[in-house]
Amino acid sequence: MAEFLDLEIQDGVRMPWNVIPGTKSEAANAVVPVAAIYTPIKHFPSMPVLPYSPLRCRTCRSVLNPFSIVDFAAKIWICPFCFQRNHFPPHYASISDDNLPAELFPQYTTIEYETPGDTTPIVPPVFMFVVDTCVIEEEMSYLKSSLSQAIELLPENSLVGLITFGTFVHVHELGFGQIPKTYVFKGSKDLSKDQLLEQMSFFAKKPKPAVGVIAGARDGLSSESISRFLLPASECEFTLNSVLEELQKDPWQVPADQRATRCTSTALSIAASLLGACVPGSAARIMAFIGGPATEGSAPIVSKQLSEPIRSHKDLDKDSVPHFHKCVKFYDGLSKQLVHQGHVLDLFACALDQVGIAELKSAVESTGGLVVLAESFGHQVFKDSLKRVFQSADFDLGLSSNGIFEINCSKDMKVQGIIGPCASLEKKGPLVSDTVIGQGGTSAWKMCGLDKSTSLCLFFDIVRKETPDATAQATSNQFYFQFLTYYQNNSGQMRFRVTTLSRRWVAGPGSIQELIAGFDQEAAAIVMARQVSFKMETEAEFDPIRWLDKALINLCSRFGEFQKETPSSFSLSPRLSIFPQFMFHLRRSQFVQVFNNSPDETAYFRMILNRENVSNSVVMVQPSLISYSFHSGPEPALLDVAAIAADRILLLDSFFTVVIFHGSTIAQWRKAGYHNEPEHQAFAQLLRAPHDDADLIVKERFPVPRLVICDQHGSQARFLLAKLNPSATYNTEAALPGGDIIFTDDVSFEVFLDHLQRLVVQ
Repeated sequence: MAEFLDLEIQDGVRMPWNVIPGTKSEAANAVVPVAAIYTPIKHFPSMPVLPYSPLRCRTCRSVLNPFSIVDFAAKIWICPFCFQRNHFPPHYASISDDNLPAELFPQYTTIEYETPGDTTPIVPPVFMFVVDTCVIEEEMSYLKSSLSQAIELLPENSLVGLITFGTFVHVHELGFGQIPKTYVFKGSKDLSKDQLLEQMSFFAKKPKPAVGVIAGARDGLSSESISRFLLPASECEFTLNSVLEELQKDPWQVPADQRATRCTSTALSIAASLLGACVPGSAARIMAFIGGPATEGSAPIVSKQLSEPIRSHKDLDKDSVPHFHKCVKFYDGLSKQLVHQGHVLDLFACALDQVGIAELKSAVESTGGLVVLAESFGHQVFKDSLKRVFQSADFDLGLSSNGIFEINCSKDMKVQGIIGPCASLEKKGPLVSDTVIGQGGTSAWKMCGLDKSTSLCLFFDIVRKETPDATAQATSNQFYFQFLTYYQNNSGQMRFRVTTLSRRWVAGPGSIQELIAGFDQEAAAIVMARQVSFKMETEAEFDPIRWLDKALINLCSRFGEFQKETPSSFSLSPRLSIFPQFMFHLRRSQFVQVFNNSPDETAYFRMILNRENVSNSVVMVQPSLISYSFHSGPEPALLDVAAIAADRILLLDSFFTVVIFHGSTIAQWRKAGYHNEPEHQAFAQLLRAPHDDADLIVKERFPVPRLVICDQHGSQARFLLAKLNPSATYNTEAALPGGDIIFTDDVSFEVFLDHLQRLVVQ
């Protein structure tokens, strides 16, 4: 694994196959797709930033890179993608073997350019807070206190707007300082952008232009009218805080047999249209704080009658949810509008009931928005996550905007698509495959919002039909990839990042060992996880367990070693040996097992899986477990019920929750207060160690995970037990003394492996 981590540290890329199957049929036989998980703006401390424009190939527009062949005498470089000969411009005249520009250094395969003499004024970031007021008083006070803390952390120059909604939508005119002033819109009524601008008297002083699109101060709006609703944070902090202080819960009476009237879709639509008219193309984020299900407007997720239960997975499978398709269609339309404007939708959903994340998913994911799900606005998960968005010192998210991601690759490969937070720009061309996975049919994507950890999963198609002869393999055995990301960083400057990679391909007999040597099983497991999640959402009648099992059996029978019909002879190379374990945990994970999760929770888990890098995603699929005891320091433990012992503390990290689990003896000693006595300092340190490690995990993760501290046989112990391999259950022999058993009928990993071996050798 170490060498794959080194490649990630250099370029931010992990690939399942680091030696690539060279023909179409070999790629199909390899089972796991040829893919790459790439983090476009990962932070590299040693990456050079060049103060000039990149040199591009005149045919395929790829950028000069360390794999280009350079003829120093003739001042020519040959593009590795299309083999076009390009002349160096005059300012490269002094180039020689000893005097190379940084982009040709072999170690700088990832490099960044900043545009010189960029005179365009830096557009400040814009935050539009959209706040739900249909919540109880207690939740309202939690939310108000979190928002006022967030407002203090906003960058000085950022523009801020506020919309509150319940039965009606209130757009607050923050620029009218003397008294609070709002424009009120009916929650059940759809408004076009023109009607909105007309009713908010944008054209009172300056008449509306007869033709053309209204787009900010350049086109048709005066900056005075924009600054009524969007003000610099430094100017409107007092007004904003006084509006928040006086904010009351929605005053309309809710009958006992009904849900509150909440017009989420109307409020988000007004926010999007207002930003589209005032600040198109700028780094604007709509931050929606929602405390319950939408029941009014164009996209209600459930009716107002409490007698109608909110949708479950079963209802969605049976297609018996009256509003679902209408809602999804509405939010698809909203996401297209936001992508066109270059704006981001962030979602903070805090309620015990579902709020409609499953429907909103397309709008949040295609704009690259952040999503946080918690039980209440008073929960640490929400409060700490909101602070992290605006935190600027250590562990800042590095929020960037207006990204465009493009890809170039060798002519024997094509791009099928991306699963991740982006939207297709419909750029057709010879690189585009006919097979579409995720956002496909294009070689360029829009990323309205992205941060240091946003990761995309790219799928490739190998086009070459027949195996080339040995001489061709020996001379041109490299596939090249180039990822180009154009984005605006958090200080408002435009940057252009280029990552160029080469990977060897192999084909024909004898290539299996070489493929195995380049197999990255962690990356492979995550590619499969993203693909299975995507298929579950888009394909009707799809059976995920069957699909994963079939893939695993095919992979093991192709790359495993065994004698026919003798299961005991089966063995896997160390490069593949953990892959069955990943598949076992993926089958049991919340991405595949939707039972016991609401559609909102499932959508949330999948949105986070689709934007995180490999190491974080692996923890979601197969959590890490660390054991602390008197006998040894902290050490990794097997994710198995056998890891539980009375005199141990376990720390489980499953990305969304971090669990500190005390064995029964440790819990008794803690309750007796031994750790407060001076002669039991060692015990006090043992209790403190997992908390220190958990704090480190919580500090650098977004969304902030839920911290669960529990004891053996306690009710919260379920957070740990649900993730462990059930090697000891109620119907096996008794557990070890001080250990535990799991009440489940799930098969254990040993049984799973046994069946796998039997099926592979048939």
